[in-house]
Amino acid sequence: MATTPNVERAGLQTEHRTARFREYRLMLQAFRRDILAVFSLVVIVLFVLGAILAPLLTPYAGQGRGDPNILEKFRPPSSAHPLGTDYLGRDVWARILFGGRSSLSIGFLVVTVASVIGIPLGATAGYYGGWIDNLIMRITDMFLAFPPLLLAIAIAAALGPSFINVMIAIAFTWWPWYARLVRAQTLSLREQYFVEAARSIGVSDVTIIVRHILPNVLAPVLVQATMDIGSAILTGAAISFVGLGVRPPTPDWGEMISTGRIYFIERPWFAGSAGAAIFLVTLAFNLLGDAMRDVADPRTRRAVA
Repeated sequence: MATTPNVERAGLQTEHRTARFREYRLMLQAFRRDILAVFSLVVIVLFVLGAILAPLLTPYAGQGRGDPNILEKFRPPSSAHPLGTDYLGRDVWARILFGGRSSLSIGFLVVTVASVIGIPLGATAGYYGGWIDNLIMRITDMFLAFPPLLLAIAIAAALGPSFINVMIAIAFTWWPWYARLVRAQTLSLREQYFVEAARSIGVSDVTIIVRHILPNVLAPVLVQATMDIGSAILTGAAISFVGLGVRPPTPDWGEMISTGRIYFIERPWFAGSAGAAIFLVTLAFNLLGDAMRDVADPRTRRAVA
C-alpha cells in the first residue's frame, strides 16, 4: 500500500525531531565537561540572581534605588559598606546590585529584539532568494555601513535618554547581524534532502521554514546571541556613560562610571566597582559563547569531550 503524504510528512518530522534531540543531548554532555563554560555560566547566574534578589542582599535597598544619604558620602570600603559609598552617600554595593537590573535587562532585551527582527528576515531572504533576497540584504548593508556604536548613540540622542530608548537604539543597529547569519545558514539548508523531501510531499514554504530550517539554525544563532549579550551590556554602558542612557537616580553601571571617573584618583571604589561588574559579566558571556560555539560544532566537540 502506498504511503499517503500525511504519513510521509509525519515520519519525516519525527525523524528530524529525534535527530535534533540527539544532537542537543550531545551538546549538553560536552558543555558539562567544559570547566570554563560551567564557571562562566555560574558567574552569569550569580549576577542575574543578584539583580533579581537585590532588595534581599543589602540593607540599603532605598539607596540602591537612588535615595541619598549625604552624611555618609565617600565612605571607604568597610564592614558597613563593603564597596564604600558614592558622592551622595549611597552604598555602592547596593547600587551595583540594583544597577545590574537595568544593565542586564538591556543585554537580554537587545538580543531578543534583534533576533526577532533579524531571524525571520534572514530566513526569508535565504529561502526565497531572487529579488526578495536582494531587497533585504541591501537594506541590511545600509545598516552595516555605519559603526554600530556611533549609530546607536545617534539614535539614542534623537530619541532621548531612557531605558527603552537605549534598548531600541542598540537593537535597531544589531538585527542585521542576525539576518546575515540566518540567511547564510538557510542558503545551505534549503538544498538539503530533508527540505527537498518536505517540499515534494506538499509542505508549505512557511512550514518548511518554521519546522525544518529554523530549528537547524538555532545553534549558531544561540552562540551569537550569547556573545552579543555581553557586547550589548557594554554598549549600553557606553551610551549611559555619555549621558544618553538610563536617567539618574535610577542605577546603571555606565552612569556610575561616568560619575565616578571624576573622583577616581582619590576614591576609586565607586567607578572601579561598576567597571569590574561590567568586565566580569561581559567576559563571562564571551567565554560562555566561545564554549557554546565549540560544543555546537561536532568537529570541536570531540576535543571538548
